[in-house]
Amino acid sequence: MSDQVTLGSRVRIPLHGRRVGGWVVADDVEAPPGVTPKDLTGASGLGPPPPVLDLAVWAAWRWAGPVASFLGTASPGRVVRLGSLPGRPTPSEAPPSPGGGSVGLVEAALAGGPDAAVIRLAPALDAGLLVLELVHQIGADGVLVIAPSRSRAEQVVARLRAGRVPVTLLPDGWPAARRGGSVVVGTRAAAWAPMERLSAVVVLDAHDEAYREERSPTWSAVDVVAERGRRDGAPVLVVSPCPTVELTEGRRLVTTTTEVERRGWPAIELVDRRFDDPRTGLYSERLTDAARAELARPGGRVVCILNRTGRVRVLACGSCGAVARCTGCGGAVARPEADGPLTCGRCGRERPPVCATCDSARLKSLRIGVSRATEELGALFGQTATEITASTEVSGPVGPLVMGTEAALHRVDHAGLVVFLDIDQHLLAPRFGAGEETLALLARAARLVGSRTGGGRILAQTRIPDHEALRAAVAADPAMLSGPERDLRVTLGLPPFGALAGLSGAAAGEYAERLRAAAGQLEISPLGEDRFLVRAESHQALCDGLAVAERPTGRLRIEVDTRDA
Repeated sequence: MSDQVTLGSRVRIPLHGRRVGGWVVADDVEAPPGVTPKDLTGASGLGPPPPVLDLAVWAAWRWAGPVASFLGTASPGRVVRLGSLPGRPTPSEAPPSPGGGSVGLVEAALAGGPDAAVIRLAPALDAGLLVLELVHQIGADGVLVIAPSRSRAEQVVARLRAGRVPVTLLPDGWPAARRGGSVVVGTRAAAWAPMERLSAVVVLDAHDEAYREERSPTWSAVDVVAERGRRDGAPVLVVSPCPTVELTEGRRLVTTTTEVERRGWPAIELVDRRFDDPRTGLYSERLTDAARAELARPGGRVVCILNRTGRVRVLACGSCGAVARCTGCGGAVARPEADGPLTCGRCGRERPPVCATCDSARLKSLRIGVSRATEELGALFGQTATEITASTEVSGPVGPLVMGTEAALHRVDHAGLVVFLDIDQHLLAPRFGAGEETLALLARAARLVGSRTGGGRILAQTRIPDHEALRAAVAADPAMLSGPERDLRVTLGLPPFGALAGLSGAAAGEYAERLRAAAGQLEISPLGEDRFLVRAESHQALCDGLAVAERPTGRLRIEVDTRDA
């Protein structure tokens, strides 16, 4: 069996009378005194190469999870034998340069050497040209491209194949990726691609939440490939129309000219609803006029977004219409008790239950629902409206009138008008980074309507028209948000100027006590029943503390890099 087993190979081992799977993570190891090694019962083919094994150990420390969970992600979905790997493709000439602005952007990103660089590229501009230009300059072997969705990854593959570039799509192309010689493309799990050494990495739409694993351990593909690039001395090109503070901090920022960036965003109009008659409901007069004009156009389509998931209870003044916000962090405030103070869902700060604008004590709750909104939308325009949520199965063409959660932005391929019926739900979400997430939603909508010259547009109904995220979108200048957002993070010690982890589950309280005893430098605060927030000055301090505290038995979830703060 020795010819079938190498470092990283998947094997079967006897354990308590059963044959269980495992990985070979070291060889030439001396058994401890009193321990008698057992023979392997079988080999299950190749697994991750040695550099990825070492990366999994680092990731287990970084996200407080078992090494095996990362090795499983890095392994193929079927048995792959060493002798069954396909041959390396014949080296071919570099593809021609696509020319244009992509040349200067890639050259500027590579000029700083192996350090990671952020390329801020407007949503309507073609990021695939950047990948082609990168391959033109450095070749295909060792280039890894990750995308937030399967469809986005397939677009990149089609673009590279059209340019006669050898390319492999994961996960089906795992054997070819292990063989080497081609550009490897995939989604989040492709961060663990079985490549011995990287020559460059491109992360498309790096701000997208799809890169973060929701299950524990809550690892981030962007952080994984950044660490791989650092170890291999490979440049990491982080591409995004609206890079977050966490992406840009400590990295070089490369941008197009202001004129080019502005052309890459559509026209975005804010509908100020602070003084609207409440009897108009969700649909303002401006929205109705714009939607009718779009529906009258041949092939016109209107997509209305009303995000029901993650909804917060928003309070507004009954006199002046201003939204009740925290005076510290700007988040939404609620009144837990009928006669109690207003409490911020982000930072926990309390203030008197009066309007900060006009001192009125008349505060009303704003409540909405996507299903009812779909019925109202269809009645308003006299035609059937299609409802699209995350659980909706879309088959066949979508009609001209769509109502849905943000899932509709991923299920619809184009629109002439995208309307956010209540953008404040996103701006006031009870977590830090809500403004950045809102700008990312607007960027996603921008892909549906196209560039400023194409005639499509976005309408956002709001009671906070002066919010930095909205002003940044209207001006096509993400820096108008990133500056204030960075200042807020520095003040509150939020990432990347601090590190956070969330604890939850029946054993969270016991683990929090053990964590206090083992790692005194960590700040631990209760968030509710069986929920705690852990703060540290850096990821080094946080992860070292989580590693030394013994885990109790019972249900425990550790969410490193939690956003619920």
